Formats: sequence, C-alpha cells, structure tokens
Amino acid sequence: MALLTRTAGALHRRPRLRLALLLTAPLLWLAVLYLGSLAVLFVSAFWTTDSFTSEVVKVWSADNFHELFTTPVYRQVILRSVGVALAVTVLCAVIAFPVAFYTARVARPSRRPLLVVAILTPLWASYLVKVYAWRLILSEGGLADWLLGPLGLHGPGFGLTATVLTLTYLWLPYMILPIHTALEQLPDNLLDASADLGARAGRTFRSVVLPMVLPSVAAGSVFTFSLSLGDYITVQIVGGKTQLIGNLVYANIELNLPMAAALATVPVVVIVLYLLAMRRTGALSSL
Repeated sequence: MALLTRTAGALHRRPRLRLALLLTAPLLWLAVLYLGSLAVLFVSAFWTTDSFTSEVVKVWSADNFHELFTTPVYRQVILRSVGVALAVTVLCAVIAFPVAFYTARVARPSRRPLLVVAILTPLWASYLVKVYAWRLILSEGGLADWLLGPLGLHGPGFGLTATVLTLTYLWLPYMILPIHTALEQLPDNLLDASADLGARAGRTFRSVVLPMVLPSVAAGSVFTFSLSLGDYITVQIVGGKTQLIGNLVYANIELNLPMAAALATVPVVVIVLYLLAMRRTGALSSL
C-alpha cells in the first residue's frame, strides 16, 4: 500500500512521466502494426507463386528480386517512378517558394491566416474529384487546349506530363506550408542587416533566406516525394499508357502476390534512403 501511494505521488508530481505512460501503449501498438506489416510484406516478397494455380507457395526464394532487377521493363518503371517523384518535388518547390514568400512576408498580417486557409482548402476536397477535374482540363478540347489554342499550342493530353502536373497540384500545399512557416519566422533584422551591408535582393536570398529556409523545403519534399512515389490512381486516370510502380503492384496483387510484395518493397527502400538523406539537412526536425 505504501508502494502504491509513493508511485501515485510520483506520478502526480511528474506530469511528463504520466503522459509518457499514457502514450506508451498506443505508440507501442502503432509500432507493432506498422513494423509488423512491413515485416510481413518483406517476408512474403521471398515466397513464390504456383504458375498453374496462382497459389502462394511459402518457399524461400530470391527469384522475385532477381526478376525485378534483371527485367528491363521493371527497371524502367522503377526509374520512371523515381523520376516522376523528383520532378513533382522540384516543381512544388519552385511554385511554393514565391507563393509562401507572398503569404508570409508581403501580404498584410491580417490577411495571412485567410491565405493559409485558402492554401489548405484544396486538401479538403475529394482526391478523386481533383484528379478527374484535371482529366477534364487536360482532355482533348478541354481547358488546356482552349487556353493554349490562341498561341497555336495544345494541351499535353494524357501521359507522363499530365501525371506530373496533376501530382504537383495535389501535393503542392504540403510544400507551401513548411516554407511559409520558415519565412514567417525569419527575423526581419537579418534582412535589414544584409541590406545595410550592401547586399542586393539576389545576394540576400542566396546567403540569408535560402540557407535558413532550405530545411523546410527539404521537409516539404519528404511529403511530395513519398506521396508521388506511391501514387497509382492518378496515373491510371490521367497517365494514358504510362505505368508507375504503384500500377505494377496493383496489377500483380491478385495474380502474383509475392511479386507485388517485392515491387512494394522498392518504394519503401527508396523512401527510407531519401529520409536518411534529408536528415542531414535538418528536415526531419522541421516536420
């Protein structure tokens, strides 16, 4: 009884300890579910499939990974998927920076919360609604053709370009918000000091603004890169004949589950390597 009383008193005096004990169980359960599912995915990638019955044969073999890295089609799809994710990330960064600079440094302080809400509003809309809206925009005779027609041009149609444009639109808010936060927290005296020392706007951007905002750009890229790498619905709707790694996983999940698991391990490994690279920039502390 005395031990229980002392323990209760210790918990009452240490709110952090109480909070840690309360969060231990759900965090442990989440870790078991997440890491357990990844372990099952990795283990099943070493199984095989009976060619006659399509039944999974739980016999250890590295044939799936051997086929994955020796078949030219799989290699092309993997490289294309990584290239699309990188292209979406670069486009999001290029578009997000001026938008975030305006919302954080140029717009009136009273309007900045409204602008942030406007940036977040597309995230409240349905994913499929937004993708099908872009399908209408990029279709033959759609809004893209109507806007580019007077210039003698036409829209990109369905394909790899349409996929990159649509994914850029979908994940752009995830890049704007961290950059907006970093620019909003940028001390004014640093910019004033740079101007007093004779630095022009371009030099101030390169030497003062960019180094301080770069971790937030890297933090936003974690979202844009990972979400683009794992997407498979957008490319089915606006990608035409283009295939990404998510499409191959979806196509094999019923016919060849071990191969689908082997394919699914590729984006997991790529994202882990990307996170390790971003850790050096301090991006993970900006999430």
